[in-house]
Amino acid sequence: MTLSPRSVCVFCGSRPGLRDIYAECARATGRIIAEGGWRLVYGAGDVGLMGIVAEAAQSAGAQAMGVIPQHLMAREKGRKRLTTMVVTEDMHERKKVMFMNSDAIVVLPGGAGSLDEFFEVLTWRQIGLHEKPIFLLNVNGYWDPLLKLLDHVIAEGFAESALANYAAVVPDTDTLSQRLKAALS
Repeated sequence: MTLSPRSVCVFCGSRPGLRDIYAECARATGRIIAEGGWRLVYGAGDVGLMGIVAEAAQSAGAQAMGVIPQHLMAREKGRKRLTTMVVTEDMHERKKVMFMNSDAIVVLPGGAGSLDEFFEVLTWRQIGLHEKPIFLLNVNGYWDPLLKLLDHVIAEGFAESALANYAAVVPDTDTLSQRLKAALS
């Protein structure tokens, strides 16, 4: 019996963002996943940072599992060349399938969808449903406002201080690579 490789779930934008550094980090993340011998699990889109991560991972030899809700197939241009494609009924099922098929989670810059995905896995961690590592790639301080919000939530007594430790903040892809290797070895 052949075991599947360890898998890294990447949550990120379906848009490229305004700064070239976001695309560079998406490319580097895809390469890191391939070089680690891991499988990419992501939103199946062929647009924005999602498409860049998938192209980089697959071009470097990684398997890729895409998970997309039926209603986003046209909007996110579901990537045709995937190792595995799962089409879900809705967004909640998408997140659940992505999470259940991964050993670690990486959150790159993104919008409301990426925030939703991050908060779901963070909440699941907070309530004890998993202990998978979550990495927040804070390139150019992109997630600084989010980190301030989490600090505020803790300071105002709506979460224990442990919440701040459930997601590891990494400043660049070199650090991300090191942390993923340590977590998945």
